[in-house]
Amino acid sequence: MLTKKFFKHPKKVVKYLPMKQIYLDNNATTPLHPEVKKALTQAFDIFGNPSSMHSFGREARKHVEAARESVAKFIGAHSDEIIFVGSGSEANNTVLSLFSCCSTRCGHPLKCSADIVTSKIEHPCILESSKCVADRGVHVRYLNVDKYGKIDVEELTKMLVSGGIGLVSIMTANNEIGTIQDIQALAKMAHENGALFHTDAVQAVGKMPVDVKDLDVDFLTISAHKIYGPKGIGALYVKKGVPFCPLIRGGHQEKGRRAGTENTLGIIGFGKAVEMRAVEMSEEHQRFLELKTILKKGVENTVPDIKFNGHPVDSLASTLNVSFAGSEGEAILLYLDLEGIAVSTGSACASGSLDPSHVILATGVDAEYAHGSIRFSMGRETKKEDIEYVLAKLPAVIQKIRGMSTAYVRGKHGK
Repeated sequence: MLTKKFFKHPKKVVKYLPMKQIYLDNNATTPLHPEVKKALTQAFDIFGNPSSMHSFGREARKHVEAARESVAKFIGAHSDEIIFVGSGSEANNTVLSLFSCCSTRCGHPLKCSADIVTSKIEHPCILESSKCVADRGVHVRYLNVDKYGKIDVEELTKMLVSGGIGLVSIMTANNEIGTIQDIQALAKMAHENGALFHTDAVQAVGKMPVDVKDLDVDFLTISAHKIYGPKGIGALYVKKGVPFCPLIRGGHQEKGRRAGTENTLGIIGFGKAVEMRAVEMSEEHQRFLELKTILKKGVENTVPDIKFNGHPVDSLASTLNVSFAGSEGEAILLYLDLEGIAVSTGSACASGSLDPSHVILATGVDAEYAHGSIRFSMGRETKKEDIEYVLAKLPAVIQKIRGMSTAYVRGKHGK
């Protein structure tokens, strides 16, 4: 697609020639699937409150429950185990809040004194929620990762054996570097030591097979806008029989587990999104692997002084994270944007910060490389010619930025 782009300068407006627009930030959010758009359009007149008993309400309820069944089926759950929420962040906050004092007031057998274990590379909503519950007296322990972003299993074993752990929360696939954890094994370890297990699967569901029964997790988080569905709607899987305490109160919606009138349109779009993922995911995975190989080899062959982040094998096929020495990630992002290429410096929820990625730093990468990290995340609309266009533009962008870096130039020439 060709378009025109304008860049406002304080004294003048610079007009750029028509250029391509290539979106490689699908881990941040995805465009609506055409079938989701169609489903939403057809549902615009379904305005009844799903809790109302009249025909308008019953019509809305029918669509909400059909979508719940679709989401449940996609991850191998029962529909009663799915709670619709406002976002993946809300779902994650809900789980961690179970171990604040709220749970004891509800009379659930969750102890306020039980510790939470999570990792240093979790999404900001987990890390910030951890700080919040820690302020309420919950002890939170943080696991280290290796250079690929894999959980230190030996460290987790020691924590679990020491006792007092109530919850382990580890993301299935990292949003920045794409590393995939062995959730089945980690959940088994937690259960053998009397702890519940939660996984933030926002980046995994819809990109790889995820079955809650096989993983044997107690809680699992999903978000619709990461799988070509609408924003403002997510889901929390809660295994039947696991203690639960609502984060949002005030109504009987979601069987009393999440108050607030259901986002009917969002839920309908969510249901259609998972239906399309079931159809497209498998074939798409192979295509992503091929495109990722082309991108990785192309960068490796045309740009010196780089480092690839994440596990070389156990990683999302659609995600490639690269650190460029002598280059600020924000500068790379902006220069690529001028070429019509949209990428990210890391988590969209942390993009307002100029600090280096906490994920990259946790893997042992030094600050210089961490500051120059860029995430390419592909989506269903990404084509081979898009990757070729990126490879045609990227080397010159890096060269230009490095040319402005006195420290990098001196280092290269020994001055």
